[in-house]
Amino acid sequence: MTFSIVGRCDREGLVGVAVASKFLAAGAVVPVARAEIGAVATQAYANPAYGPQLMTLLETGVPAADAVAGVVAADRMHTHRQVGVVSSDGDGASFTGEECPDWAGGRTGPGVAIQGNILAGPQVVDDMFARWDGDEALPLPARLLAALRAGDEAGGDRRGRQSAALYVVGTGRGYLGGSDVAVDLRVDDHTDPVGELARLLNLHELYFGAPVVAEALPLVGELADEVRALLGRLGYRGEDEPLDVTMMDWAGVANLEMRMLPGRIDPIVLDQLRADVDRL
Repeated sequence: MTFSIVGRCDREGLVGVAVASKFLAAGAVVPVARAEIGAVATQAYANPAYGPQLMTLLETGVPAADAVAGVVAADRMHTHRQVGVVSSDGDGASFTGEECPDWAGGRTGPGVAIQGNILAGPQVVDDMFARWDGDEALPLPARLLAALRAGDEAGGDRRGRQSAALYVVGTGRGYLGGSDVAVDLRVDDHTDPVGELARLLNLHELYFGAPVVAEALPLVGELADEVRALLGRLGYRGEDEPLDVTMMDWAGVANLEMRMLPGRIDPIVLDQLRADVDRL
């Protein structure tokens, strides 16, 4: 009743899971991940114990395929289970119990495991794998989401759509470096959950993405005058204070403080500032 992708990006030091299902709040059940250890998707008749059990095995250096074989062998309900695993190195591993409802199956490769059950057909996982394989340059959250969207467009869960989630971790990659959770987004009940998840990921990048310093625009001359005028229209006048201070006052309310740069403005922030004024 679910399709998912578990993936790793060695370049970014991230692991994560993307999942969609005709099931309420699949993100509350399916994904488990720990930085520098691995990620798991447990589904079909999901066994929540698989997550911690597999993390313990991966942490001790057991390869993903052997870890899956171990937890499945100890589970008397394993014929009804489906699980995908990626460790911090090596190939992904996937298991589909013989009593999972058709169509059910998966594909694996270096750093990836894709699986699903009650699917429209094998094209769901095939298209997901092809998209993953062709999007290597994307950041891991976007790459996982692109693969999930490919599965959705190929028919996904043949019962319909309801929920989706994206969970990505990496050491110190959380908010202000205070946690390992880089992305934790859930759509629990929606007519287009994968599309809504994409919208949320765009917002996540807007609010929490780091500015590209080389692309930032100097706040001088006509641009500085425009920015000050835009801020004024939004009620941030600050005639007697530096423009950076007025900008930060607005950014704190707009939740864009992580994109602030002294003496410069991120083009994404400039677009957002102009859009805020256009909505007046």
